Amino acid sequence: MKQENAVAKPSTWAVIKTFPRALWCANIIELFERWAYYGVRALLSLYIVDAAAKGGLEFNHVQKGSIYAWWALIQSLLPMFTGGYSDRYGYKKTMAVSWVLVIAGYLLMATQRTYWGFFIGCMTLATGTAVFKPGVQGTIAHSLDDKHAAVGWGLFYQMVNIGGFIGPWVAGFLRLTSWRNVFYMSAFMISLNYVMLLLYPDPKPKQTQDFTDANPLREFFKIFWNSVTNVLEPKLISFLLLFSGFWLMFMQLFDILPNYIDDWVDSSGVILFLGRTLGVQKLITLGSNHVNIPPEWMVNLNAGMIILLMIPIAVLFSRFKALTSIIIGIFIAACGLVLAGSSMNGAVCILGIFVFSVGEMASSPKKMEYLSSLAPPEKKGLYLGYANVPLAVGWAIGSKFGGYLYENFGDKTNLARRVLQTDFDMTAEAVRALPKQDILPLLSQKMDLPILELNRVLFERFHPDRIWLCFACIGLASMAGLMVYDRVFVRRAAAKPALALES
Repeated sequence: MKQENAVAKPSTWAVIKTFPRALWCANIIELFERWAYYGVRALLSLYIVDAAAKGGLEFNHVQKGSIYAWWALIQSLLPMFTGGYSDRYGYKKTMAVSWVLVIAGYLLMATQRTYWGFFIGCMTLATGTAVFKPGVQGTIAHSLDDKHAAVGWGLFYQMVNIGGFIGPWVAGFLRLTSWRNVFYMSAFMISLNYVMLLLYPDPKPKQTQDFTDANPLREFFKIFWNSVTNVLEPKLISFLLLFSGFWLMFMQLFDILPNYIDDWVDSSGVILFLGRTLGVQKLITLGSNHVNIPPEWMVNLNAGMIILLMIPIAVLFSRFKALTSIIIGIFIAACGLVLAGSSMNGAVCILGIFVFSVGEMASSPKKMEYLSSLAPPEKKGLYLGYANVPLAVGWAIGSKFGGYLYENFGDKTNLARRVLQTDFDMTAEAVRALPKQDILPLLSQKMDLPILELNRVLFERFHPDRIWLCFACIGLASMAGLMVYDRVFVRRAAAKPALALES
């Protein structure tokens, strides 16, 4: 029989309305920052390798992978240390400093066309982002209690993806005018955050004696040393390294899939279907003329799905322990990634992106909840800075590995070069001398095939879809490792109090 005075569980909306102003300011700040960041990142893989004649940089995939690998290490490992400084000196100050670096990074990326000039721009952006992240994440952590953590982090993740959804759509239109305008737009969006900072109440945490020192230089290095020693705790470092396999797989959606879609996926059928279903003649015409959906818009469906489904998924998976949710999410994401790259059919690719997004929603936000639960109150920013360690390891290794895989087994132009050499006796020097944009038309002429048919022949001959099985296997190995981790660390620790009571 239920007690008459039992308190009803508040609704999700009622919980959301209780969140403080600092949390809402942090969410809007993050929205603007992600708008800028993903506006660039969604198109960057295309810009880096696109032909110079089309406005791109015309680097190869190995060079692109090297840029992303260093980007990953800087952007994702620096928060281990900047998180401690955010806790010590306040989130507002560190965010204000970070945006100077971020804006400078976007402006350098807009204007530099040499490898090293562009590389410096990317690293400046990565450094600024690394300084920014612990402050905004620490604000969220300090604004939530354990009871409402799942909904609060889910809301934050949804706001991230609202910015991540708008940015690529706007950038997709801007790149039709000039690639530079994409970077200028991002620099402008970041500058808007200085206005939001005027409304932001800094929830600066109380400090323990471990962090404070009368000598500023000694205090600086004390925070640095504390950051290093904390991450070596066995339970924490084991989780971070195992979770890196998920991030290796995850980042390929943004780093490799846009190139794969651009090379292989025919989405004109999707446009034609939408045109006929909605009765829009312009779409029917575009689909009939084999016009494809831009790759950045295809990948951007990931953010769109998260906007629509993040809160329901967060509520659904709030019933699970954080680690259990992470494990389930990795499995779903791996299936989605393989499906997205399994064929040349645009509809299948879209379905795969949707499945991947469900897995991401189940796993990625939970890492913040899990690490926040491990952190002492005065070290929230520090521990949430550690959340970027798996991203650093996975993204860096995945960038080098993915760059090599796609350069040699996935890039359509490189595969066409190979056919010109093996089937038509062209020398490697002669093929290298050809402008990039002339390779496919030449092969099409020699094989007497239209471009669409040539794409199919190359796909069936070289099977570039197999690269996605490699990434999925790494993700599944990460999942298996986390299942072992759950038994070794989590369940064993839970069993010790029970054994103590029995004795």
